[in-house]
Amino acid sequence: MSETDAQTEWDWEREGPLEEAGTLQLLLIEDNPGDARLIQEMLRDSDELSRRVNPDESESQTPDVVRENRLEDGLDALASEPTDLVLLDLNLPDSTGLETLETVSEASDETPVVVLTGLRDQEVGVQAIQRGAQDFLVKDEVTSELLVRTIHHAIERARQDRERRRQREQLEALNRLNRIGHDITHAVITTETRAELEEEVCDRLVESDGYRFAWIGSVDPGNSDVVPKAAAGVEEGYLDEIEVTTDEDEPTGQGPAGTATRTGSVQVVNDAKTDAEFEPWREPARERGYRSSAAIPIVHEDLVYGVLGVYSSSPRAFTGPETTILARIGDVIAHAITAIERRDALVSDAVIELEFRVGEMAEELVELSATEECTIEFEQLVQGDETLLAYGSARDVSEEAFRDTVDETDGISDLRVLASRRDAFEFELVAPAAVSLFETIATHGGRVASATIADGEFRFVVELPRGRDTRQMIELIRDQHADITYLAQRTTERSDRGETGSASVLEEKLTEKQRAAIETAYFAGYFDWPRESTGEEIAERLGISPATFNQHLRTAERKFFDSVFGE
Repeated sequence: MSETDAQTEWDWEREGPLEEAGTLQLLLIEDNPGDARLIQEMLRDSDELSRRVNPDESESQTPDVVRENRLEDGLDALASEPTDLVLLDLNLPDSTGLETLETVSEASDETPVVVLTGLRDQEVGVQAIQRGAQDFLVKDEVTSELLVRTIHHAIERARQDRERRRQREQLEALNRLNRIGHDITHAVITTETRAELEEEVCDRLVESDGYRFAWIGSVDPGNSDVVPKAAAGVEEGYLDEIEVTTDEDEPTGQGPAGTATRTGSVQVVNDAKTDAEFEPWREPARERGYRSSAAIPIVHEDLVYGVLGVYSSSPRAFTGPETTILARIGDVIAHAITAIERRDALVSDAVIELEFRVGEMAEELVELSATEECTIEFEQLVQGDETLLAYGSARDVSEEAFRDTVDETDGISDLRVLASRRDAFEFELVAPAAVSLFETIATHGGRVASATIADGEFRFVVELPRGRDTRQMIELIRDQHADITYLAQRTTERSDRGETGSASVLEEKLTEKQRAAIETAYFAGYFDWPRESTGEEIAERLGISPATFNQHLRTAERKFFDSVFGE
């Protein structure tokens, strides 16, 4: 193992400066038994040092002193044991002069070193300070008081140096992050797609060497998995090796990314070695040099787009100010994704379709589809005040068998056959049992576009405008029926399904009652000749009076014709 590798390992094993907690740990590298014994006795008989270093401690403790005779053994001890200060003789059996100091400093630039010299080596002591030692002591002049004072001042100066370096690095990080935020804001304006934006964000976060790795993931709408969409930096299979979910009951959902996505708040791991939140991914992170991380939720209003994960090779890299800037970047990304999806929705007229399978609904009809090898399709669902009217067709089954099965099916009633063909017939059903499910879907901006019973399965498709939170809709539907299984999501152009501009009239200009009246009239054959249904029959289905039905229908007709001929 090289000295650099040894330092990396030491960084992971080290608990931190022991002046913050516990007994002071000193390493004495001295080959002269008499000099070593003298220093050890001075430290053993003095409790002044621990009081100086830890003034808040109620009880003084004698420092622990580890002594090694050779430089090689001293380096091993420094790499394997937490050490607050090194007392170093420059002339050892396996190293002499200032090279000894340089070797120790390279092995641990965080640990202060006090050099031990002879009377004739005072000039060497001065040179040692110039090369990084905190102080030097002439062995023949050392007293207990001088030794305690020198060690205390060396530890304090090293602590102040660390604090100044930390503040400087923090300021540099904030300046760098502000520049990154500015660049990401510019990327928001120039990128055309969500995928391009996410890639640009990850690339910008790591290109200045400020962070070791960055990735963006989204939540799979069918489950709780967080799926990576973009990444940059030192990854080397990390995202393939780990599993991240939003399930708070599982270890994979209790890490920073899963928690941030679930709660909508930034999550920080200060040290991947010690923080419990990083337990499932500790070894993969250690192998790649990730020491701390921040997970930033990408959320706009009630839309959860995903999470941004950022990793650093330094512990405690994400302070309060830095976390605040990263949270703002998460907000910028979320606003940008919203704008991109709204723009795409305007120019593409696309919708999202979610397909589900339901186990405990119309079970007798589901069994019929398996035994008779028939297909039952529901092309239009019209919601009345207390009922759901279903208009569809049945193929490869007799009207008699279909009617008998409907009579046996709970939650479905009032079958009417509207038209018959050689191998199929059109029908109307009343399904009050399904009202609550379809009300929930409609209340949250969706609609049931179609439903099919075939091959022993009942499937239905829910249509949502682009930009809606599909995961929320899936969870709402599952809450309504525990036996519903999510199957697939797809994006479909309205033009692919034969829709015209008249759809906007139904959606934007008609009230719910007017739309229910005109849709029921159309699918019930009210406009056919001869009529399949009378106005009285449709009014009864909708639970309203014939006069009210006629009023809703005439108003809907006028609005529809106004949209066609008005201009």
